[in-house]
Amino acid sequence: MMDINKIKTILPHRYPFLLVDRVLDVEPQKRIVAIKNVSANELFFTGHFPEQPIMPGVLIAEALAQVGCIMMYTENDQVTGKIPLLMGLNNFKFRKPVVPGDQLVMEVELLKIRRGFGKIKGYAKVEGNIVAEGEITFGLSSGS
Repeated sequence: MMDINKIKTILPHRYPFLLVDRVLDVEPQKRIVAIKNVSANELFFTGHFPEQPIMPGVLIAEALAQVGCIMMYTENDQVTGKIPLLMGLNNFKFRKPVVPGDQLVMEVELLKIRRGFGKIKGYAKVEGNIVAEGEITFGLSSGS
């Protein structure tokens, strides 16, 4: 298990774009389960939508990508100093809206990785129901 302080040592993201609150389980370079507690105080709810707040789907996809990044960076010296870059979303589906008070449980598994590119499959659930799922392609940049 990882708390927010440990997550911040792995991810470069910070508020308002740090979208992972806790890691529940991780098998480095295989699979991970993490959570995002969705609060009414989230900055994006001021505009999406003020009268009926819904977490933007693109942020759910970003949260899944961040979870995948944590999985890849845990106990992996080969990625030290490299910046993960989102390269593509494939077969993404959004099934139900995510609203304030929900706890987003995110499960990600590694599908493949080679030569600085990889693909993960992610599922986001609320109360056991899938709210979003899809594949994410990423690249690892040297940062220069």
